[in-house]
Amino acid sequence: MMDERLRDLIERANYVHVATLMPDGSPSSVAMWGGMEGDFVTIFTGGPESRKAKNLARDGRVAISIIDFENPYRGGQLRGHVVGTRHGAEALEAMDRLSVKYTGEPFPWRADQGTQYLIEVEWSHYAELGFTHAPA
Repeated sequence: MMDERLRDLIERANYVHVATLMPDGSPSSVAMWGGMEGDFVTIFTGGPESRKAKNLARDGRVAISIIDFENPYRGGQLRGHVVGTRHGAEALEAMDRLSVKYTGEPFPWRADQGTQYLIEVEWSHYAELGFTHAPA
């Protein structure tokens, strides 16, 4: 089960940092949009040739971290694996939902080559530190 406070962070317009595994086992990490589709975390790739898509096709395990845009001392991590994908128009509908969340507009690139990934959470951790963000 995912902590509801972590779910709240993912449902808002906070960037997620997604780590996948390279062919040699080393991590590859990228900051991107993320969201929830029911009980699954969802991310999107633009096409099957992206590094993320290749990594996920070979090994569906992922690690994700997230911090609160408004309070960077509030955040969490999760680990899980891809349990489903959507392509074409169905994936684009999901991408539009993410784009509206982050930009207020539908996703501008209309190519039907994107993939939506549904990630089942196996472990999660939420943390909130008592610091005030006040850079010098």
